[in-house]
Amino acid sequence: MMDENMKRPDRGAESAASPDLRVSIAGVEFKNPVTVCSGTFGSGMEYGEFVDLNGLGAVTTKGVANVPWAGNPTPRVCEVTAGMLNAIGLQNPGIETFCSRDIPYLRQFDTNIIVNVCGHTTEEYLAVVERLQDEPVDLLEINISCPNVKEGGIAFGQDPKAVEAITSAVKKVAKQPVIMKLSPNVTDITVMAKAAEAGGADALSMINTLTGMKIDIHKRRCVLANKTGGMSGPAIKPIAVRMVYQASRAVKIPIIGMGGISNADDAVEFLLAGASAVAVGTANFVNPYVTSEIVDGIRGYMVRYGVENVKELIGAAE
Repeated sequence: MMDENMKRPDRGAESAASPDLRVSIAGVEFKNPVTVCSGTFGSGMEYGEFVDLNGLGAVTTKGVANVPWAGNPTPRVCEVTAGMLNAIGLQNPGIETFCSRDIPYLRQFDTNIIVNVCGHTTEEYLAVVERLQDEPVDLLEINISCPNVKEGGIAFGQDPKAVEAITSAVKKVAKQPVIMKLSPNVTDITVMAKAAEAGGADALSMINTLTGMKIDIHKRRCVLANKTGGMSGPAIKPIAVRMVYQASRAVKIPIIGMGGISNADDAVEFLLAGASAVAVGTANFVNPYVTSEIVDGIRGYMVRYGVENVKELIGAAE
């Protein structure tokens, strides 16, 4: 819960009876600063009966590749303390199915569409970005945590030269603004943020999952067939907040903050750290209504503390 003794602005809560939640990411206006993390919401169809998609600032889709990906063998998801591990392997039906099925569904709603793009080579990323040039989607989120098969399997996002190169290549063919999704599995997140900015990124999203492992002590083997998986959920939030704080002070482009957001208090913390918007991930599996609750909770926080415009919160932590 927020500190009851937090100092209130002098103008008082009365002036923010109808606070303005609108934010802008790379020139695209969001009605509020809340979206979802790729891979936790499908393309909205799975959650449509629980969440009014019109009420979200954007829907971020599951990763889309140039051809269908089968993903990793099972088991590929497991619970851990204060979070979960997943090694789905970016299973997806490919760009053609996505364009014919998912985009028409999402276009029914008054919300922005952020398409998460994945690939194993620069050419695979570019094939998807080029295919989306004339599709009615609003932003592209490039998942650079994918293994670069031409560089021995190291993720694009773990090498600053590769980050700048893939960002530059995507920007040359993209018609929509480009968000680079940064991996936290690096020594210095600011180096990667600056590399993406140097490559021409319009925005950043961060953080992606941390690499983790769980071992079954009775069977004496790894729980996930892939052995390692991406750690997400409340346990990683302090790390994510720290990285957003650092990156927001190292670059001039906006950041969509994510990593363990479970409620409105968490979302406000990311905004104060420097995020211009937030994405909710693992919490969707626990509470399918959580995104709508977070939008309402941010509004309630603003009324409580007399904040007229949500932009006043961005980067306001001392």
